[in-house]
Amino acid sequence: MQPEREHIVGGSDISWTYFTRRERQFGFRWHVHPEIELTLITRGSGARFVGDSIEHYRPGDLALIGADVPHTYASSSTGAQQDADEHEAIVVQFRRDFLGADLFTRPEFMHADRLLNEASRGLAIEATPAMVNTLTSLPGLLPATRTLTLIDIVIQLTMAETRPLSTSTRHPVLGGPARQRINDICAYLHEHFRRPVSSEEVAAVAHMSPTALSRHFRRALGQTMTDYVNELRISAACELLTDTELPITEIAAQCGYSNLSNFNRRFRALKHTNPRHYRRMITEGSI
Repeated sequence: MQPEREHIVGGSDISWTYFTRRERQFGFRWHVHPEIELTLITRGSGARFVGDSIEHYRPGDLALIGADVPHTYASSSTGAQQDADEHEAIVVQFRRDFLGADLFTRPEFMHADRLLNEASRGLAIEATPAMVNTLTSLPGLLPATRTLTLIDIVIQLTMAETRPLSTSTRHPVLGGPARQRINDICAYLHEHFRRPVSSEEVAAVAHMSPTALSRHFRRALGQTMTDYVNELRISAACELLTDTELPITEIAAQCGYSNLSNFNRRFRALKHTNPRHYRRMITEGSI
């Protein structure tokens, strides 16, 4: 999937960027930028896309996304959060060399250097209350203190539990019409994955033959369109399992699965557990 390149401008008194993103809905906008990004979701739920990873997010979700890693957040259009007044995230963006090219190569920052390297796949991070408090306190600090606190946050992240998101550190780059075509395909799938979507239908959107579509999609994303749609559906199912008390059969149907056995099989393949156990773990706070 070829992302849009985003240009980020910091403030005049600081060499990196901090902002609170508040929107009625986070729209699907696949993009990259040369800054490393740390995003904490504080309100709302939906799907987090990082490289070839698609996962459900909810308040407390913290992700570290490396430079030039394609990503986006898309609010849910179903479930308990669809009518939420506002979706909100705290976003920190900084270049690896924002305080000098060799800062993170110094011996005392060895673990931070390793963490930033690992962020080239995107990292899901277990956010501690102290980490959340530090992030939310940044706007009230003087610029120099704010920057030192950012370094402290990076150090805190090295001691946190992390999990890689994307399966690869290589992210294909397409140009011109090919880039727009894959964006159109993925946006269409994101809008329609809850019902059966044929390759002929999507090929028509992309103005390609089904065979060319399959080849183009795999080259751009490193996976088949069927696998991509299943990830979208299972991410949506995780949200409904988390935020609602709907029966699992109803969740399967809402997420595009007419066959419960197929839903359970797809769910286990991606989440390594069954939907009922996943819901129990959410209730117990074990994930």
